[in-house]
Amino acid sequence: MKKLLTLTALGTIMMVSQANAAGFNLKEQSVSAQGNSFAGATAGAEDISYSYFNAAGLTRHKGTKFILGGTYIAPRSKAKESTAVTPAGPDNDRYNDNIVHAAVAPHMYVSHQIDDKWTVGASLNVPFGMITKYDDDWAGRYHGTLSKVTTVTLTPMAAYKATDKLSLGAGFQMQYIKARLRNSAVTGVSSVDDRAILEGDTFDIGYQVGGMYEFTDATRIGVGYRSEVKHKLKGDIEFALNPLLNQDIGARLTTPANFSMGIYHDLNDQWSIMGEYGRTFWSSFDELRIIGSNGLNNVTEERWKDTSFWAAGISYKYNDQWKFRAGVAYDEGAVSEEYRTPRIPDAGRQWYSGGVQYTQNENLTWNLGYTYIRAKDGRVTLRGDHTGDNMRGPLKALYKNDIHMLGLSMNYSF
Repeated sequence: MKKLLTLTALGTIMMVSQANAAGFNLKEQSVSAQGNSFAGATAGAEDISYSYFNAAGLTRHKGTKFILGGTYIAPRSKAKESTAVTPAGPDNDRYNDNIVHAAVAPHMYVSHQIDDKWTVGASLNVPFGMITKYDDDWAGRYHGTLSKVTTVTLTPMAAYKATDKLSLGAGFQMQYIKARLRNSAVTGVSSVDDRAILEGDTFDIGYQVGGMYEFTDATRIGVGYRSEVKHKLKGDIEFALNPLLNQDIGARLTTPANFSMGIYHDLNDQWSIMGEYGRTFWSSFDELRIIGSNGLNNVTEERWKDTSFWAAGISYKYNDQWKFRAGVAYDEGAVSEEYRTPRIPDAGRQWYSGGVQYTQNENLTWNLGYTYIRAKDGRVTLRGDHTGDNMRGPLKALYKNDIHMLGLSMNYSF
């Protein structure tokens, strides 16, 4: 059964969001915040979509609010200079196709002010997810040929205005995830590559907390924390050539906690500036253990490291209808070259964003945001001696990555 370990399996089920945030996190949960590269996301509270980063900001919004939006994510990642020593022998494949595919990350928010102290809300988000796909005969096929992940997170929230200056907020992350993976495998029945397909899903719960302090009407700071979510996936592995090896599997995967803090300041009636710092605790993703129904027990080394995110932004209110935003950011990569996988050639990246807000009337507001992300080259250097890699073989590849994102949202006040 140890030959089943040629499947990278659940150790990389989340590693497919590519270049839009460190590791596999999707920041694109607010189109208005996107216009500033998410600078001030925990302090801005300019609309209720900022509650994803800090639920305490809901106290700034009166009445009942609703937001529906989404971000079109168009990544590009091309593998250059791919070389491997596979179980079938040496392979030099100059794979040049785009391995990532465009997708839409939707989001929805609703909030209602109960009284002067309490505001409640809920959000529906896709915090993780993307598709990567290689040809079935590429050099790194034993490490992965298809990765498809879908997540949906429902977060009920409540915010409390403790004083005229201090607000507190909290919520529960109720997250469903489904994954489908495919790669080549050696099953021992033939020298021909077998095709291994894995599917799994789970539903688990985490939490978020936040606080906001308003020094004056023009200046405020915010802090937010989203907990890790401990997933217990259940699914199965199927083989194209040897169905006798099919079996049920389970795995534990902990998505990381996130801490962020931001500041927002109105310079005057037209100009505003904001900043953001975030820390993602990827070090919790140290290994992935897979347990099979008939004895499979595999540990995949991950050894990710904690990462930081910095952003600065500026906004200009032209008049009561039009507002313009801009921002820059830097996001650290979560994994070193030695442990980087072809499912996500993650690396550090720079963000350049702009946005525009149009207030159609007292009830309806539109937001448009655009971001270009330029990522560093992602070099994969897997020696083949890590736990679980002995049947996959060494792999070297150089990835060129960048991404374009376009977001649109409708904000309606009742």
